[in-house]
Amino acid sequence: MAEDVFDSENQRAYWSARYDEARTGWDIGYPSTPLKTYIDQLTDKSIRILIPGAGNAYEAAYLFEQGFLNTVILDISSIPLKAFGDRFPGFPKEQLVNENFFSFEGQFDLIIEQTFFCSMPPLPANRQAYALQMSKLLKPGGKLVGLWFDIPLTGDLEKRPFGGTKEEYLTYLDPYFKVQTFAPAHNSIPPRAGNELFGIFVREVV
Repeated sequence: MAEDVFDSENQRAYWSARYDEARTGWDIGYPSTPLKTYIDQLTDKSIRILIPGAGNAYEAAYLFEQGFLNTVILDISSIPLKAFGDRFPGFPKEQLVNENFFSFEGQFDLIIEQTFFCSMPPLPANRQAYALQMSKLLKPGGKLVGLWFDIPLTGDLEKRPFGGTKEEYLTYLDPYFKVQTFAPAHNSIPPRAGNELFGIFVREVV
């Protein structure tokens, strides 16, 4: 049975075991090209950024190196957070947050999505909760920017990464966001070419 994404202790144990056993096939070792390209277009280095389910957080490292100092790295496992802190001792420790995304609170100008959504069992309740929580964490007018796998769901609730279709993703995101762009990524890394959607979603102002 797929694990409960709202159960912090079980989630922490599950993901910590994945890191302990080096079962991290999603980890490409550097910032993904579509997200690096997007970051390179940002000019306001004072914005508050969140990267949930960040893992080894290569995008966060790149942001930090480029002078974006208000980036919060969030992960349910302390293992990648400690490793990041060891690699970047100058990174503010209070911005390395070991919590469950679904109970985390804060307000951000930008949230970067990289292999986080696709890590959760693709149950409607999980995906609805993801969209709602993303909207809560963004300031009105803030942006959710990232990559979503454009691959068929198999019905296997254990084998990651989990995908979906553009149309399905939009059913969850449309109630909370205005779509600025959501299309096949043209600059994916070669192993993921043709299998990623790049999206920019703007938090609705209500």
